[in-house]
Amino acid sequence: MGKKVTVVGAGFYGSTTAQRLAEYDVFDEVVLTDIVEGKPEGIALDMNQSRTIEGFETKVVGATTDNDGNGYDKTAGSDVIVITAGLPRKPGMSRMDLLEVNAGIVRGVTENLAKHSPNAVIIVVSNPLDEMTALAQLASGFPKNRVLGQAGMLDTARFTNFVAEELHVPVKSVTTLTLGSHGDTMVPVPSQSSVDGKPLAELLPADKIEELVTKTRNGGAEIVALLKTGSAYYAPSAAAARMAKAVAEDSGAVMPVCAWVDGEYGISGVYLGVNAQIGAEGVKAVVETPLSDDELANLKEAAEAVRAKQGDVADL
Repeated sequence: MGKKVTVVGAGFYGSTTAQRLAEYDVFDEVVLTDIVEGKPEGIALDMNQSRTIEGFETKVVGATTDNDGNGYDKTAGSDVIVITAGLPRKPGMSRMDLLEVNAGIVRGVTENLAKHSPNAVIIVVSNPLDEMTALAQLASGFPKNRVLGQAGMLDTARFTNFVAEELHVPVKSVTTLTLGSHGDTMVPVPSQSSVDGKPLAELLPADKIEELVTKTRNGGAEIVALLKTGSAYYAPSAAAARMAKAVAEDSGAVMPVCAWVDGEYGISGVYLGVNAQIGAEGVKAVVETPLSDDELANLKEAAEAVRAKQGDVADL
C-alpha cells in the first residue's frame, strides 16, 4: 500500500481499469479523471461503496478536469498513470483514423499530468497506440523507459484465447506471443507459442495457425463491428491494470508491451511491441525473444511502418 495510480478517462475502458486496480488492493489510492463534470466523482463514489462487498481498502477518488489544467491537482504524486483518454473506434475505422483527434487530447492531458507527477510511469492505451505512446513521451519529457504502451498484452491474450478455443483446451495451458505494432503490422509469434509445452506447429497445420494469426490481428475490429458504438474494454483494461500492478510492485514481470527499442533485434530509435521486464522505473529491459527468420523480418517491417508515423507526432 502507499502507492497512487491515476486513470485518465472515465469511459468504459478507464472506469473498468480503475475498478480492477482498486480491487487488486495494492494501491492506497486510485484517481479517476474525466472532462465530463461529475462523472468520475460519481463512479468513484459507486466503487467505494463496493469495498465492503469485494473486500478491498483502496480508495477511489474522482476528479473532473478541463483543458486549462483545473482538477489535475488531485492526481499529484501518482506513481503510475494510465491514459485511456481519446475517442474510440467506430465500425469501419482503423486505429490510424483516430491519429489527429486523439493526439491533441493525449498531448494536453500528458502535459498536465507530468506537471503534477514528475516521477510517474505512464502507460498509454489511447489509439493509435504506438504513435500515442511516442507522443506521450515527447509531451511529458520523461525518460523513454518511463513511458510505455499497452498493446502486446492484449493482442497476446486474444491469440491465446483463439488457440484455446480452436484446440478445446484451457486457456491456462496455452502460451502465445505477439510483437510489432498494435495494428496492421502486428507480429504474432507462432514459434514461441505452445500448448502444455508442445509447439503450436505440432498441433495445428500452418494454414490454421495463419488463420488464427489473422483473427488476432483483426480482433479489435471484430469487437468494434459487433458493438457498433464503442470498442473493447474488458480485455484491454485487464492488460493495462496488470502492467500498472507490475510497476507498483516492482515485480520485474516480463510482458509484451510497446517500449522504446534501442538496438534490440537490430532495431533502434522507435517505440515497438516487444517483450520487456516491467518494474518501478517502467521498462527495466527489453527482452529479446528468439524469433524465426520470417518473424524477425516482420518485426523489422513493423518497426519501419510505425517509425514513419511516430516521426510525425511531434507536430501534432
